[in-house]
Amino acid sequence: MRVALSYGRAGLEVDLPDANLVKCLGYREAEPLADPTAAVWAALASPTGAAPLAELARGRKNACVVISDVTRPVPNPVILPPILRTLEESGIPRAGILILVATGMHRPNVGDELAEMVGAETAANYRIENHDGLNRQQHADLGESPRGVPVWIDSRYVEADLKITTGLIEPHFMAGFSGGRKLICPGLAALETVRAWHGPKFLEHPNARVGVLDGNPVHEENTWIGRRAGCDFIVNTVIDAQRRILKLVAGDMEAAFLPGVAFVRDLVVDTVPEPVDVVVTSSAGYPLDATFYQSVKGMVAAADIVKPGGTVILAARLSEGIGSEPFQRLFKENPSVDAFMDRILHSDYFVMDQWQLEELAKVLRKARVVVVTDGLPEETLGKLFVETAPSVEQAVADCLARYGPAATIAAIPKGPYVIADVAS
Repeated sequence: MRVALSYGRAGLEVDLPDANLVKCLGYREAEPLADPTAAVWAALASPTGAAPLAELARGRKNACVVISDVTRPVPNPVILPPILRTLEESGIPRAGILILVATGMHRPNVGDELAEMVGAETAANYRIENHDGLNRQQHADLGESPRGVPVWIDSRYVEADLKITTGLIEPHFMAGFSGGRKLICPGLAALETVRAWHGPKFLEHPNARVGVLDGNPVHEENTWIGRRAGCDFIVNTVIDAQRRILKLVAGDMEAAFLPGVAFVRDLVVDTVPEPVDVVVTSSAGYPLDATFYQSVKGMVAAADIVKPGGTVILAARLSEGIGSEPFQRLFKENPSVDAFMDRILHSDYFVMDQWQLEELAKVLRKARVVVVTDGLPEETLGKLFVETAPSVEQAVADCLARYGPAATIAAIPKGPYVIADVAS
């Protein structure tokens, strides 16, 4: 069977053996909004759990509009203009509006990249700044959460008279779903906050996983932090593979977010009858497969349906390499994932971005991971605790030799955009 994997910007078509392919998992088709711009205006005027944005903005001196960084393909050119126009028509001067990029611990977004993210007109006419999680002086101390997380949030947001966040609602491998509160934590949080919130105390909890909100400490904690920092209004979207808007929610940080989650859940859950020997997957293409760091999400997305001792074959472009310098350092300082897990669980060892290696460790303790890419050489990938293959077809052939000619295969072309599970 010919399967089109999301890979970089162009995609990657691969041939998988029909006799072995149990299922190609994907999300249910849904009609994109016929007029997304009109839908944005309607949502701003009739939000869920909040007053209309125009009413909220009236009498405010300034506003902070938070957007996701380049790793999230949010349709900002569609959703930002109505928001910005509403703020100005409600009396907030353009000079008093700040668009703040919620980078979390990621790199800043500037220049042409920023113009692509928000649209050229918005980039040219509004003040846009990046959050810097490593500069604690730019953050306000909001105390400590009930679970002991020190809460440091970007001062530009905390001090804003009107606080608005935007983003995508999609499956998230730690927090259950992205969107809503995640634009604040980790999006606008300092390293001290992210270090605790992304620590083993949270990530090793059995409910800290994709698709789970109830009892998920990662979700519960950053929801508390979001409320502590304050959020007047959210605008969140759900998009399809062509990045067309399927649904748009706006209003209260929780009351508007949860219907969006319910919509996504209905679309993205797909199952196999039983665990398989091999999962062929992706990291959903650009921008999520630009680095090895981000591509870990694709590996995690396959973990629930692969047999113990099985293989996850991941196709990822890796056009920007491995990831941050601290993330790269983790592989140099730890000879194995077992040694790394022992260090983070039983000592004060900490390196920024270690949470992503912790997620990779969960996969590798269950299955092999074979990476197919033209972005990094084999010798480099070999130092990242994964194996390599020159093509998906060759990786599959190797697996059939390993597990036998009747080995079962599942494919997840869109990787982490799908919640793959075993049917109960």
